[in-house]
Amino acid sequence: MRDAPASLTTPPDGYADWLADLKGRIHTAQQRATLAVNRELVLLYWHIGRDILDRQAVQGWGAKVIERLAHDLRSAFPEMQGFSPRNLKYMRAFARAWPDMAFVQEVLAQLPWYHQLALLDKLRSPESRRWYAIQAIEHNWSRNILVMQIETRLQERSGQAVTNFSANLPKPHSDLARESLKDPYRLDFLGLSNESREREIETALVRHVTEFLLELGAGFAFVGRQVLLNVGGDEFFIDLLFYHLKLRCYVVIELKGGKFKPEHLGQLGFYLAAVDAQVKHPQDAPTIGLLLCKSKNKVVAEYALRNSTQPIGVAEYQLIASLPPELQTNLPSIEQIERELGSTPTRVEHDASA
Repeated sequence: MRDAPASLTTPPDGYADWLADLKGRIHTAQQRATLAVNRELVLLYWHIGRDILDRQAVQGWGAKVIERLAHDLRSAFPEMQGFSPRNLKYMRAFARAWPDMAFVQEVLAQLPWYHQLALLDKLRSPESRRWYAIQAIEHNWSRNILVMQIETRLQERSGQAVTNFSANLPKPHSDLARESLKDPYRLDFLGLSNESREREIETALVRHVTEFLLELGAGFAFVGRQVLLNVGGDEFFIDLLFYHLKLRCYVVIELKGGKFKPEHLGQLGFYLAAVDAQVKHPQDAPTIGLLLCKSKNKVVAEYALRNSTQPIGVAEYQLIASLPPELQTNLPSIEQIERELGSTPTRVEHDASA
């Protein structure tokens, strides 16, 4: 890198701010250009897939036409990737999975092509594909994060914790708070056994706080562990304290190494009252409590929460994966996708090209 000329080593007043502004504008322009290119590529692939479907249906062209088309397109556009027989079959599956062009233009075109393949490979129902696509856009997930969220069944777990939010929080705040909690929470990334103690789990969660924040979901910010509360001269310590940026409130998380017991709510309720009195800003919403237990009786949890006037949720955590690794990574083939979508299956090699 060449040194700046001596006459330019001392910039004039205001130069640093101007340079920072220019860098920001250039970065924004680069992002817009990338998004525009991706949008055109996804729409192109959808149209190619639609053409293949229509011509095979109307003119009776067989599967071999895809091999021929792949050869001719790669010959015509040798500088472009993406015209392998396998990817053309993905285009056909993509167009069949999403017949609504308006949804493709308005929503799916915001996701890169490899995100589209993950949605096709990993999910069977159109409703689930639509849900994960919207979540990926809203939270700016990478493809790897999207796959992880699908494999850990995020949709099935979201909003499933036992809560009393509807009775203790105003709408729509109560709905957003309920959707922000899951059941169960997957903590297998900690590498702990089911016999681990509460303090071991707590220590591991702080050590892997990035993964834990990802599991908690969008909006959670880590505040601290074993947060000190001084109440009337006595000291108390909160296991984990978070702040939720969308809910605009503190979230107290207490860990219990065993089965849920109604008396657990008394301690958590005390912490919520103390945080509301000593920590939260007057403009913050009421503090929410989340009790994470190794197991729970749902009916017992519902009864215990019924008379509580504080917003609390109860959920389980899992320290080991609920599915064997070989099942978690068993992707359906192109043939299975197309069978599900109603097209004639064709044999395809699983190469790495796309």
